[in-house]
Amino acid sequence: MTVQHTPAQPDAVSGAEATATAQKRLTRRDYVSTYFRSTFMLGSFNFERMQAIGVCVSMIPAIRRFYTKKEDQAAALGRHLEFFNTQPWIASPIFGVTAAMERQKSEGEDISAADVTNVKVGLMGPLAGVGDPLFWGTARPVLAALGASLAMSGSILGPLLFFVVLNIIRIATRWYGFRLGYQKGVQVVSEVGGNTLKRLTQIASVMGLFVMGALVSKWTTVNIPFVLSEYTQSDGKHVTNTVQSILDSLLPGLVPLLLTFLCMWLLRHKVNAIWIIFGMFAVGILGYWAGILAP
Repeated sequence: MTVQHTPAQPDAVSGAEATATAQKRLTRRDYVSTYFRSTFMLGSFNFERMQAIGVCVSMIPAIRRFYTKKEDQAAALGRHLEFFNTQPWIASPIFGVTAAMERQKSEGEDISAADVTNVKVGLMGPLAGVGDPLFWGTARPVLAALGASLAMSGSILGPLLFFVVLNIIRIATRWYGFRLGYQKGVQVVSEVGGNTLKRLTQIASVMGLFVMGALVSKWTTVNIPFVLSEYTQSDGKHVTNTVQSILDSLLPGLVPLLLTFLCMWLLRHKVNAIWIIFGMFAVGILGYWAGILAP
């Protein structure tokens, strides 16, 4: 008697495995839910674990998608309640990488809970070094300067420019950052390492310093009207030389530049910024009262 084996059974099994694997892919609804959750990651900030609760809440859609058992979901959420702190916008790529590792772990790949935690913690420091100078040190002050310039001329476009453009940058960074991190997975760890982060940090820092230097020259004004000499020219024109006119002939904006360097020197020597501000108020009021400074 000849026994015939049908090949239908292996195909059925592989089809079931493919369906199960497809079910563990994030849907668009998961992307949207993760995005909106991540925007509130600082809503429960604390000084023991910093942004940990926000991270845990942001990871809930991915955890629910990848793990079907309640105990597995609880274990996954528990490891995302550990200490975490980075620039909040740049955290989304880290969420994407972490979600990709959770998917691999749920599918039985050789990834431990410690591996997920180590990669997440290992990325938060380098990416914070990029996010802080890029967003806080460059994008925000540059847009604030442009918006303030328009607002000072009476244009409503000033505050709108700052609010709209900054939020476009924030939304794009969070949305596409998570998608990129999820698609790249653990490859991001090697791709963002080394000189790449260092270059981005240096470029952002230089650009921020350049903009701040331009703002010092444009917005900071110091007028010293103390009279040094007065005389009448042969054509009858009266000429008055003041300290400010002499300084402007040497280098326009010299006093604001020196004042900026003085503030930087005081900050480097751990002088509180509040005391520097009050000190500048006091010098301005007393200088105007004594006739040394003028508006």
